[in-house]
Amino acid sequence: MTATLLPSVQSTPESMPVVDSSSEFDRYVMDTYARFPIALERGEGCKVWDTNGKEYLDFVAGIATCTLGHAHPAMIKAVTEQIQKLHHVSNLYYLAPQGDLAKWLVQNSCADKAFFCNSGAEANEAAIKLARKYAHTKLGIDDPMILTANASFHGRTLATITATGQPKYQKNFTPLVSGFDYVPYNDIAALETAVAKYKGRLCAIMLEPLQGEGGVRPGDRSYFQRIREICDEHKILLILDEVQVGMGRSGKLWGYENLGIQPDVFTSAKGLGGGIPIGAMLCKSSCDIFVPGDHASTFGGNPFACHVALSVCQTIVDDNLIANARERGQQLKNGLEAIAQKYPDHIETVRGWGLIVGLVIKESSTLTARDIVQGGIEQGLLLVPAGVKVVRFVPPLIVTAAEIDQAIATIDKTLASAK
Repeated sequence: MTATLLPSVQSTPESMPVVDSSSEFDRYVMDTYARFPIALERGEGCKVWDTNGKEYLDFVAGIATCTLGHAHPAMIKAVTEQIQKLHHVSNLYYLAPQGDLAKWLVQNSCADKAFFCNSGAEANEAAIKLARKYAHTKLGIDDPMILTANASFHGRTLATITATGQPKYQKNFTPLVSGFDYVPYNDIAALETAVAKYKGRLCAIMLEPLQGEGGVRPGDRSYFQRIREICDEHKILLILDEVQVGMGRSGKLWGYENLGIQPDVFTSAKGLGGGIPIGAMLCKSSCDIFVPGDHASTFGGNPFACHVALSVCQTIVDDNLIANARERGQQLKNGLEAIAQKYPDHIETVRGWGLIVGLVIKESSTLTARDIVQGGIEQGLLLVPAGVKVVRFVPPLIVTAAEIDQAIATIDKTLASAK
């Protein structure tokens, strides 16, 4: 199938170029995505419309990014306010919106300080750099090691794809960055073996509280609590990648709250800006060791992104969206579990926290996640794979009970047609 890309703005001035077909799009845009055959044009709430006017229920939300859905009044207000005032200057100066956002994040987490950037990968890069400086200056380690997990995902830069424990993302990009090794997720015995192996070199353990791209796999509470003990015993850093699960998506503001621990460092992006690019690396004062010149970002923490992100944070609280994520997430899990019982030849289980839920397809099934996603598109539901055999449900945190019911009914129809 190929999409027909129509001009998205009818009033586009004649002097401005307009891409009006998928073939023309492919002529100018690098082929780095296996795109689905639709062209989206506008959105409102949890719904989006393509250039042909077809309506879709959006359970992708920019891959767990559009916290408040599309065209939310709070974001429209914040965007309008700040773009009319000051959108970007430089971190050479004090910026009130950056300070306000940092204050909110610190007061609503275990962190003491924040560094701002533009994305999750950049936030994780900052955490990796912080861990290495900590190794050199606090632990006296010349060749530090960081442990991460198999099936993890931490970004697309060279350091973060090295930290990512999935060889498919690393293929053809060698030589990778040295100083990383991997352990099975939720396997404490394997992790303790690796800690012993790298004794004297280990400076940090970097994990996702719930693996998103790795198949929507929640962390085990006992596993993470033992890791916290190990980090304390060895005076090494526990870094948690909250890029996908943070900002209320897990049914708590931060994923680590589901595990009963506090990290030394954690990262945020995606849902932090509600779709406006922003990332943050947050840390406790015990590892706040960056000084001027150690790290920087041209766009990171600019007034525009920070003001909009703060509006997202405030709306999450004001509209009680964390409770909504828990309640709607449980409703979604209950509905998908009923689907799993109805289609036992195809569906193995349902797992996740809050509004990040995975529908796991049996290895014996001929269906793949992409098959179900494509079927959902045809039925008017947008979903996203999390690996070959897991379909990910990550709707905006504003999703309603009626929209959850609609999504479940659509998945039922999709699987019925695939039988």
